[in-house]
Amino acid sequence: MIRHSKTTGAKWLKLAALSGTLLASCAVARAETLTGALAKAYENNPSLNVQRAQVRITDENVPRAKGGWRPTITAQGTIGAIALNSRTPNLGRSSDDLFRRSVGIEIQQMIFDSGRTLNNVRASESQVLGARETLRNTEQSVLLEGVIAYMNVLRDTAVYNLQTNNVEVLQEQLRQTKDRFDVGEVTRTDVAQAEAALAAGRAQQSVARANLRASIATYRQVIGVEPKQLGPGISAEKYLPKTLEQAIAIGLRHHPAIAAAQHSVDTAELQVKATEAQLLPDFRVSAGVSQTWDQTISGDRRTNASIIGTLNVPIYEGGVVYAQTRQAKEAAGQARIQVDLIRDQVRQQIIATWSQLEAAKQQITAAQAQVEANQVALEGVREEAKVGQRTTLDVLNAQQALLNSRVELVTAQRDRIVASYGVLSAIGRLTAPTLGLKVATYDPKIHFEQVKDKWIGLDTPSGK
Repeated sequence: MIRHSKTTGAKWLKLAALSGTLLASCAVARAETLTGALAKAYENNPSLNVQRAQVRITDENVPRAKGGWRPTITAQGTIGAIALNSRTPNLGRSSDDLFRRSVGIEIQQMIFDSGRTLNNVRASESQVLGARETLRNTEQSVLLEGVIAYMNVLRDTAVYNLQTNNVEVLQEQLRQTKDRFDVGEVTRTDVAQAEAALAAGRAQQSVARANLRASIATYRQVIGVEPKQLGPGISAEKYLPKTLEQAIAIGLRHHPAIAAAQHSVDTAELQVKATEAQLLPDFRVSAGVSQTWDQTISGDRRTNASIIGTLNVPIYEGGVVYAQTRQAKEAAGQARIQVDLIRDQVRQQIIATWSQLEAAKQQITAAQAQVEANQVALEGVREEAKVGQRTTLDVLNAQQALLNSRVELVTAQRDRIVASYGVLSAIGRLTAPTLGLKVATYDPKIHFEQVKDKWIGLDTPSGK
């Protein structure tokens, strides 16, 4: 006959309480919330800051392109000595040392370039708009990574707690089995089965510990700080549309990856026009003034001033511009195809994440039912073992089944929350304002307004 103490049952009740729900598994002291962690990622994540810097870099293409409308001013100065040595039949031999100095300034201004500068400016502005959309897409990716990192720490903490308490239960089980073996109630086989179960439990605990450490490291990488006590995860389902069809329609209209690709098309088409303009005439005006001092004549000083208009009409430039134009047209075609590709990718991602969310909901329901059934089964097996109708192995198997179902429940709860944010990202709405993050929203327009019409200066707006 196999007997089970009340201690073992109490530990299993503790185990059950620990894994009752992922949403409360680590919320003893709510030092951090999911939105708080996402706010830290929004402000400090290196990948996000790199992309913000890339937008600022792209902003500078606009004043560079506008340089085609602005004058160029060049100052020149010369100084030198000339030694003259000559011989003539009538005058004989003579030598002179001349010292010459000159200063001058020249201004060139493009008057007409067949739209080359205009299209370059428009193309650079499209690049800026595309970079902003890419930044918005990066923000979504970082926030989703933050959600995954946060929920993985919660899940792996809960799983590690389950495995740790399972080891405690198995240790108590082994102790009781050895006591019964000592009094002849069970055989050596029962002791070996209990020892094997404990060894397997410790192995599972080690795996759970390693997974938790890896999740903590990822959390540190994405969020920027070590996780302390984490509050419950909150699903984003309240921000989602009611149906899959609505989600697809929203995603195809508002996803930043699609918008960035569309701006790339605009940029490529404008680049075709700018390249073609190199085959057309341009007209520029140059003006200059210079002053020269020459010691050939004492007190000699000459001042020259000029203003010249130049019309350039390309005839043939070796076929380079023709090839560049054809290349630009192919690039524009490629950009249009890329838009269709990204639309298909967005649609696929919406359907996939929506399906994952629905599956996670069903998994939670099934796992909850499985936990309840396994808990009842364990109690029944334990009672039957008391009267000799079940063996130690039966009890251990029932305990393992209950543990597995609780781990599955924890995992399904994590999957539901992650999938809800995955859908929100797939439709293009995983943003700081949507989530109500308490952060100063980064506005890329500020830097653009500071530099778009800047004529001169080496310092960036930030003072670097």
